Amino acid sequence: MRISVSSDMDEPVARSLVAALRERGHEVRPHGALRPGDDPQWAVCSEAAAREVADGTADQAVVCCWTGTGASIAANKVPGVRAALCTDAYTADGARRWNDANVLALSLRLTSQPLLTEILDAWFTGEPSADAEDRQNVDRVRLLDHGRTRM
Repeated sequence: MRISVSSDMDEPVARSLVAALRERGHEVRPHGALRPGDDPQWAVCSEAAAREVADGTADQAVVCCWTGTGASIAANKVPGVRAALCTDAYTADGARRWNDANVLALSLRLTSQPLLTEILDAWFTGEPSADAEDRQNVDRVRLLDHGRTRM
């Protein structure tokens, strides 16, 4: 899988994230502080990673900033992106299952190495729900990408 990864700071957890994704066999596409010469501002690098998901050059993305909030906000401004800020494995599983999230947002401050592993395990084993109500909610979010609210 092609995974775009952005971080506004070159922190140990960001480097661990890139290494863990590569160890899992993913092709990593770095942005921000993870790519020399790139703009490390959280809004800029999170948007870049999210746009790769939206345009299909990446299958998913992981965006990081100190709290994870700014990175998730910036990523969610890109039509077609459903970014979820996940601070634990249960939330990561739910984001994939119920929200069909395609961008994982992480906090550089809160995410320890063991927690990172748990979150990634849950994220990559999670499958989007086939439940009609769950699919309807995801479809409604897709409409919002186009400025519409009615199906």
